[in-house]
Amino acid sequence: MPTFRDLLDSLPSDTQEMLRTVWESLPSTEREILQSMFKGFPNEANLMRLLINLAQVQFKYAFGKKQKVAIIGPANVGKSTLYNHLIRLKTDRAEVSPLPGTTRANQTADAGLFSVVDTPGADAVGEVGEREKEQAMSAAQEADFLIILFDAIQGVKRTEHDLFEELKTLEKPYIVVLNKIDLVGKDSKKVAGHVAENLQLKPEQVISISAKEDRNTDKVLMAVALTEPSIVASLGRALPAYRWQLSWRVIVSAASISAVIALTPLPFIDFIPLITTQSVMVLGIARIYSYNITLARARELAITFGLGFVGRTLFQELSKFGGIPGWVLSAAIASSTTVVMGYAAAAWFEKGEKLSGETLRSMTRNLTTALLASLRDLGKNVPNKETLQQRISESLSKTSLSKSPALPDVPPEEPPPGESQTAEDTHG
Repeated sequence: MPTFRDLLDSLPSDTQEMLRTVWESLPSTEREILQSMFKGFPNEANLMRLLINLAQVQFKYAFGKKQKVAIIGPANVGKSTLYNHLIRLKTDRAEVSPLPGTTRANQTADAGLFSVVDTPGADAVGEVGEREKEQAMSAAQEADFLIILFDAIQGVKRTEHDLFEELKTLEKPYIVVLNKIDLVGKDSKKVAGHVAENLQLKPEQVISISAKEDRNTDKVLMAVALTEPSIVASLGRALPAYRWQLSWRVIVSAASISAVIALTPLPFIDFIPLITTQSVMVLGIARIYSYNITLARARELAITFGLGFVGRTLFQELSKFGGIPGWVLSAAIASSTTVVMGYAAAAWFEKGEKLSGETLRSMTRNLTTALLASLRDLGKNVPNKETLQQRISESLSKTSLSKSPALPDVPPEEPPPGESQTAEDTHG
């Protein structure tokens, strides 16, 4: 993810000056905290939207009124397509058509931490065109931030340049976005450079996107967030929940695979594919937390948690009671140890802390009990792979772990062998 400085440099000079005034008015300690948050923000549009969705509730309660962002530009440059990517509800979608003038009136919808306005073409002529331009300019005047959108195929001619200069007189913070960059292929940098030159901007101050392909729209979202410290703060507070949601997806997938692996007629906890699945899971969680480790290191870390021994012990204990089909017991324990291992890994990468052995054993036992209750009604006969994986996923979605992204406060233990840095040391 680009740093705070990279994002600031991507904005036009006059907008940078406006933002510096806002950010420099903050206490230095608060400014440093907000700037450091940018390291953890995702660099993919879909993930950025997930983070915005998680942050919006606390933003609403803490700050109330949302910032209004208007998308302004000539007709048929893709304003409605970009608008549809930014809004939260499909019912608010704008009509999209290759025909110029499809959007005839302003349309406003919720984009999570801000509201966004789709506008008609602001360059049309004639009586209808003048009315549409008046609407677009009215939206621009009422907005807190402008996304000025141009077309990579059309470029910036005299009409577009005049519109740009007119919008600048409103003295609103803005970004310049060049859409349909996918249509110019290998000439994309050259085209963006010409647009920047015509607008008297630096090349890095023109954000090239493909709204149709949802490419680089995360940069548009981050530019909007950058203009309002309260948005950055809300996103930062939502980061733990965002990371846990992504980690939970990885954990559930690995747990369902582990259940299938456990059906093999071998001592499941020593079966190499199970360890491999758990190691890949740990590696995936590490990447979510921006923690750089190798697959070999992930495997070492997974083994260090000691859940293989916990699983074998639990299997021996529960087998004595009888009445539980062997496949049910194997699948439940393989899944539970995988989930707890994933949870422990997230705790390690989040806080640099290792959950105690007692905590891991307790979590594994409780989760195994829950999974046994869920699987036993499938009977003695082993179900097919799809049925088992679906049942595991459904069962895990009902556990308290899936609903709470908060990791437990635990006393730190000695780091696993070979680990010399905490998560904070390796971020960014």
